[in-house]
Amino acid sequence: MKVALCQINPIIGDFEHNTALIREASSRAKAEGCTLAVFPELSLIGYPPKDLLEKPSFIEENLRRLEKLAEETSGLHILCGYVDRNPKRTGKPLLNSVALLGNGRILANGAKRRLPTYDVFDETRYFEPSERSLLFELDGKRFGVTVCEDIWNMGDMEGVPRYEADPVSEFAALKIDILVNMSASPYTVNKKAVRHKILEKVCRKHGLVTLHCNQVGGNDELLFDGASMVFARDGNLTLMGKEFEPDLLVWESEKSYPEAACPLPSEEESILKGLVMGTRDYVTKCGFSKALVGLSGGIDSSLVAVIAQRALGPENVIGVSMPSSFTSAMSREDAKRLAGNLNIKLIEIPISGLYDGYVQSLADAFRGLRQDETEENIQARIRGTLLMALSNKYRALLLSTGNKSEIATGYCTLYGDMNGGLAVLSDIPKTLCYRLASYINRNDEIIPPRVITRPPSAELRPDQTDQDTLPPYDILDQILDAAVVKNLSYDEIVARGYDPGTVKDVLRRIARNEYKRRQSPPGLKVTSKAFGYGRRYPIARGKELY
Repeated sequence: MKVALCQINPIIGDFEHNTALIREASSRAKAEGCTLAVFPELSLIGYPPKDLLEKPSFIEENLRRLEKLAEETSGLHILCGYVDRNPKRTGKPLLNSVALLGNGRILANGAKRRLPTYDVFDETRYFEPSERSLLFELDGKRFGVTVCEDIWNMGDMEGVPRYEADPVSEFAALKIDILVNMSASPYTVNKKAVRHKILEKVCRKHGLVTLHCNQVGGNDELLFDGASMVFARDGNLTLMGKEFEPDLLVWESEKSYPEAACPLPSEEESILKGLVMGTRDYVTKCGFSKALVGLSGGIDSSLVAVIAQRALGPENVIGVSMPSSFTSAMSREDAKRLAGNLNIKLIEIPISGLYDGYVQSLADAFRGLRQDETEENIQARIRGTLLMALSNKYRALLLSTGNKSEIATGYCTLYGDMNGGLAVLSDIPKTLCYRLASYINRNDEIIPPRVITRPPSAELRPDQTDQDTLPPYDILDQILDAAVVKNLSYDEIVARGYDPGTVKDVLRRIARNEYKRRQSPPGLKVTSKAFGYGRRYPIARGKELY
């Protein structure tokens, strides 16, 4: 028999779009002579649907669409993810379910048994763990169907949670032939390698052929890389889907496959692909076709402009340069050169006159007070206002340009450079920004070389550099990784050899700038711990050096 793994890019809650994707992929699978087409977790509604699941009309529509899909099936069986009602009177009202469709009806169903509640996952908020997985026979083969987290039970692997019950072991005891894993597993750096190890170990431990079908695309802050995989009984990878784009894999049960290569791209290549896909999907799924980027001539805005241009095409990206009296000629030149290299439109709006007007208006109120960051923030907020005006007028989504290092320490201005609909680099530390820029320039100049080599500066006062305020980025980013990603304490970070005063300053900056992060645009997640939905801290709290 032939089985198709249909790696699709759904839009959350867009039943018309998602059913069209399922129909189109099913038609291709049928044309390939497949008996079964497998789709990702919650493929009918997209993952994660969050509090849409609290709307009774949403659940009803999802069930109606499933029935309609089932009625259309002929000559092909489909495994489709959907939401079902919990038949029990106790527990959460819903199940994260999967249905086997065929012969014009729903033939069987089952549901997810292991519900993750870590990082960005909050499935027990909505779902009851199922007591029953889907088990069925087709063309003489016994299939056991797991849903994403159901296979993540290899507890001796670092970073993988252990559950008391193991659906895979239970299936193995029932002598199934093929294990199916319908997944919506978000991308993070090195996640592909982790999935590979888990699936390989499952096959070798239980002697099962395993088909893993993963969602692809960007849904809000989460990126899904696809990379669906097929493993033989001995744990060898035999087929792999494309990364960061839709795909359809066809596996034949009676065909002998050589071991497939599992190329692991560089972090820079993988992250850049993810950011481009995430930016494209966020912009277009929110109903926009164009993006706007404030071009300062610095590393962050240059990187965001490259990502936007690759995501949407040069004709759909507008760069805006807003020089002040503190902006160097070098920055203005590099912004123009970048726009030329990318072939994007560039608008230049000097702000010196606007800034002078603000200062004059505030002169009486500020009399006797020294200049400080207030005047610097005025410049950032002038730029933010202009960018939002252009965004409204051109119907172009504004992309904010702050990186993870700045957002962590509050080195950014509310209602200024934090303005925007998407924070493209919010999970990209400054040092990684430089690595990505160098990777982009590996063959030809795209980002002007001076942008990469000169000291970073906000250019809000004479001769300003970031290191006037922050530790060197190579030190800062290491401390941030220890504190934010690894959750190490002050004492543990100092014990690694960092200056105690520097560590104390960084930890206090992280703590006191939670209010800014709460008001920032959503950002694309690429590390195991990003600011936003997966990191929930109170705003009003102690200075936390523990």
